[in-house]
Amino acid sequence: MDSELLTRESVDETLAGIGGIVVPGGFGHRGIEGKILAARYAREKRVPYLGLCLGLQCAVIEFARDVLGTEDANSTEFDMFTEHPVIDFMPDQRTMQEKGGTMRLGLYPARLTPGSKAATVYGSELIYERHRHRFEVNNSYRPLLEAAGMILSGQSPDGRLVEIIEIKDHPWFVASQFHPEFRSRPDRPHPLFDGFIGSAVALSQGRTPEFHGPVPESPQTGALLGAAPTE
Repeated sequence: MDSELLTRESVDETLAGIGGIVVPGGFGHRGIEGKILAARYAREKRVPYLGLCLGLQCAVIEFARDVLGTEDANSTEFDMFTEHPVIDFMPDQRTMQEKGGTMRLGLYPARLTPGSKAATVYGSELIYERHRHRFEVNNSYRPLLEAAGMILSGQSPDGRLVEIIEIKDHPWFVASQFHPEFRSRPDRPHPLFDGFIGSAVALSQGRTPEFHGPVPESPQTGALLGAAPTE
C-alpha cells in the first residue's frame, strides 16, 4: 500500500477491515506521514502492528504526538528543527560532520524485558539481530514514553539504545530497530513475524492471542520452528 496516499481523511476508510499492518524500513521523508497515520490506526483500533526499523521510529513519533501531546514530535531525519526530536542520531554520532560509512551495521546483542511479548516469542532474554540504521529513540524522551504506556522491551546490553518497543495492553504492537526480515526463512520464520501473523489470525477467528517460545526442532525437517500464538 502506498503510504503517500494515506491522509487523515482517508485512513479509516482505506484501512478498515485490515488484519494487520507492517511498516517496513526505509530512508527519507517520502510517505512518512502516511506511515505515522497507519501506526496510529493500528494502535487505536487494536490492529496487530509490526514495525521494522523505520516502522519503529514512525510508531514512536505517532505515540509522542498523540499520547504525549507533543504535536510537532518528529525525527531529525525529517525535520532538523523539531522542538521534540523523539528520534535522533545515535548518541555517538550527533557531533559527526561526515556521515558516510557510519551507519550501525551488522549483528548486535540486545537484552529483552522479562515477561514482554518479545521475550516470550523469542524464548530468551538475550538475542542477536542485524542492524542497518543511523537514527535511534532519543533517550531524553524515554521516561515520558514509558510513563505513558510504551514498553521499551529490548535494549542494548549497556542500556543506551532502544531495540524493541511494545504498546501496553495491545494484542500485538511490536516494533524493532533492527531488521528481523534479514534472519527470517520460509522454514524458519522469525519469532516477531510469527507473533505478528499469529495475532492477526487469532483476532480474525475471535480468539485472544496467546504466545509461547519457539517450538523444538521438527523431526521431519530439523528446522527450528518459530513462536506462534497457542489455541
